[in-house]
Amino acid sequence: MIIAIDGPSAAGKGTLARRLADRYGLALLDTGKLYRAVALKAMQAGDLASVGPAAIAAAKSLSAADLDLPGLRDEAVSRLSSVAAAIPEVRAALVDFQRQYAHFPPNGAAGAVLDGRDIGTVICPDADVKIFLTASEAARVERRWQQLRAGGATPIKTRVLADLRERDQRDSARSSAPLVAAADAFQLDTTALNADQAFEAAVAHIESKRAARGS
Repeated sequence: MIIAIDGPSAAGKGTLARRLADRYGLALLDTGKLYRAVALKAMQAGDLASVGPAAIAAAKSLSAADLDLPGLRDEAVSRLSSVAAAIPEVRAALVDFQRQYAHFPPNGAAGAVLDGRDIGTVICPDADVKIFLTASEAARVERRWQQLRAGGATPIKTRVLADLRERDQRDSARSSAPLVAAADAFQLDTTALNADQAFEAAVAHIESKRAARGS
């Protein structure tokens, strides 16, 4: 079983993906880590003026070990990852990595959960389940602000809002695999839902899909 979870930043994709992977015994790939790893490696190359070539080179040489590099959650890396993700050559270089993970999950798992922004539309259009998470801008800003505080940062909400809007614009307007819900995705608005409620709604949808196909 392949579950594709898409949506904008701070909509709750990561938490939901982890819980669904645990519930169904599936492998988990946070595809955002791929772009953060590319961004980090490009930054380490030391020439941010040529982030395009550096990011493309990093994407072409990316390995599974790079997904555990320290510093992937740094705010600077997160911002640059959105820039890297808008580069068509970077996205193309990472397509096979993601598809291989989905169709041949590690450790003999019975399937995989992938969360990102183009999983249901580009990476796994054949996914058994597609979920597109949304939430109001205000809710996403609050969640992101809380995440940063929990990580030890002292974020300013106006800056968090500006970063989120910039990323939303870049993700939605890019020419290669823009952020958009798949036509057959289950759209789940998490604005007024806590993590448990979002999980329960997703499980109910998955179970209805499984029942419909008799599995």
